[in-house]
Amino acid sequence: MSGHDGPVTERWVEQVRGIRTWVRDGQRAPHKPLLLLWMLGRVQAGRTGPVTFADLEVPVRGLLRDFGPPRTSYHPEFPFHHLTSDGLWTITDATGADARPLDTSVAKLRAAGAMGRLEPTFEDALVADPDLLVTVAHTLLDANFPASLHDDLAARTGLALESDTPIPIAGRDHGRARRDPAFRSAVLVAYEYRCAMCGFDGWLGGEAVGLEAAHVRWWNIGGPSTVDNGLALCALHHRLLDRGVLGLGEDGTVMVSQHFVGRTTSARTQVLQLAGAPLLPPQPGTAPVAGHHRGWHTAQVFRGPARSAA
Repeated sequence: MSGHDGPVTERWVEQVRGIRTWVRDGQRAPHKPLLLLWMLGRVQAGRTGPVTFADLEVPVRGLLRDFGPPRTSYHPEFPFHHLTSDGLWTITDATGADARPLDTSVAKLRAAGAMGRLEPTFEDALVADPDLLVTVAHTLLDANFPASLHDDLAARTGLALESDTPIPIAGRDHGRARRDPAFRSAVLVAYEYRCAMCGFDGWLGGEAVGLEAAHVRWWNIGGPSTVDNGLALCALHHRLLDRGVLGLGEDGTVMVSQHFVGRTTSARTQVLQLAGAPLLPPQPGTAPVAGHHRGWHTAQVFRGPARSAA
């Protein structure tokens, strides 16, 4: 049963929206949001209360590897320790003592039997109001990941993102930038309604279908809704760009991650054969993707190194 207590619901949504993440020069640090999404999946499945660091270490490291920026190592101990500063998370050792003074090293957290849990009144509110849980999940996803990745993240964390009784929350969009509705049209016109990677140009009833305007530098990480930060892409290649399978080379070609494996004919023709292929350019007089946006994507999203040209 949902409580629908507006002020309480809004309070928790605002607190989640305000979690402090490490930010410098546009670098991504989705550690805390990924840990929270994993915990929300547990609560939605009826598993509440503390979880040991040893139990969350592997799944959260996997989320960081697959949905965080490309790194040589991944550190679930960082959000486990630092999320306590946001009033949404508590940690104890095996005796129940406050574990915040513990060293943040993996070995010491394991040895101490460290346990973390959602702040109890926050968890109680989520259990009492399933719609609040869905709203909190959407808040985390919207603030940290493009829409093309939301279903993948929900599947990985066990979250159902639909609500039977969606609740409008007063002020939920207060102070948040809104996506420019003209962005899609401007980008599709610039690329003449063709996917810049494969040339797909489907239409139905006088309207483009299966084509999307992709932000190269993600909108929720400060990417502008301008044509020089956009690409017209089919739905498949948009999703693969946001997952880091595909990238943009400095020479105007498509990069394909060496980590991507596809054995079927469709995977080879739709993805692997794009390696080294030229991107379709925008119309003459229209700005192509700016170098600084392309560079951001290469550093923060693309799972390098790139394959050699097909």
